[in-house]
Amino acid sequence: MTEVLATTPGLYPLPDWAKDELSDLKGHQKDDLISGEESSEITDAYDRVRDELVDWQIEAGLDRIVEGQGRWDDMIAHPLSVHENVETRGIVRYYDNNNFYREPVVRGDLTPDGDVAAELSACDATQAVLPGPYSLSELATDEHYGDEGAFLDAVAEFLSAEVAGFPPVETLFLLEPSLVTDAPEDGVDEHASEAIDTVASATDAEVVVHTYWGSIPEKPYAHLMDADIDAIGFDFVSDHEGSIYNIQEYGTKEGIALGVVDGQNTLVETPSSIAERVEWVHEQLPVQSFDTVYVSSNTELFYLPTNKAEAKLSALAAGSKEVSL
Repeated sequence: MTEVLATTPGLYPLPDWAKDELSDLKGHQKDDLISGEESSEITDAYDRVRDELVDWQIEAGLDRIVEGQGRWDDMIAHPLSVHENVETRGIVRYYDNNNFYREPVVRGDLTPDGDVAAELSACDATQAVLPGPYSLSELATDEHYGDEGAFLDAVAEFLSAEVAGFPPVETLFLLEPSLVTDAPEDGVDEHASEAIDTVASATDAEVVVHTYWGSIPEKPYAHLMDADIDAIGFDFVSDHEGSIYNIQEYGTKEGIALGVVDGQNTLVETPSSIAERVEWVHEQLPVQSFDTVYVSSNTELFYLPTNKAEAKLSALAAGSKEVSL
């Protein structure tokens, strides 16, 4: 029997009160932040943000609860941006949209620092969220390892060590939009799959590699299928035809994550439309019984106003319960 679970790729928008409060605190404590230190006032504010983001999900009725990533000002570049051997430089456009992050420049060994594990330990999350190793290496600049392949391996080992320190969770979402937007070339595509294996092998949780902003080109997708993961996530908002083609042509894993709610559009989908989209996808696929279907937004939700993000969480939870496979 297929288990249908409502979840998200994390990275929620900050509650409105937190935007103002944290902006004021960071403005007054700029020197401390440059040195990598957060005051107790900032730490307390982020603790309250985390509690609120978790409450949103519990109240909505999601099946998997994420930490919310309220501290991730640099989006999925965050695990590097806060590392002691990484220098954050100028503002860089985050993929092809109007969001930006500070460029993380790696200048020393990527030793594990437990930053994400500490965030997870501070709440009752049942799903962890991390950038995938390929996307994180593509968002960063290497001034230490000196070789593209060695850098990808170092990022994978860093993430693997971080995952090994996580508290118990049921699911790990690895976010890999760069597999779509900056698809790896021949040779690198196989290496990217191996790097994902390295991270996935560090946990007993179900591992979902979630891709978005389009569909993965054929060869990288075929290599991703070789990775020892439990599910691949597809963006059925941006490119349903390409996603369906990959699955029909190359198959997919025993689990699947369906990005059927638009993480960047303020229009809130109805539960019935979400259920219909999931059922439509299932009808297009070869005869296949999935162990788990994750019903999700296609992208992170930080692009949305908080009231719209909350509404989409409720719609996701309700829609997943209406699915009939």
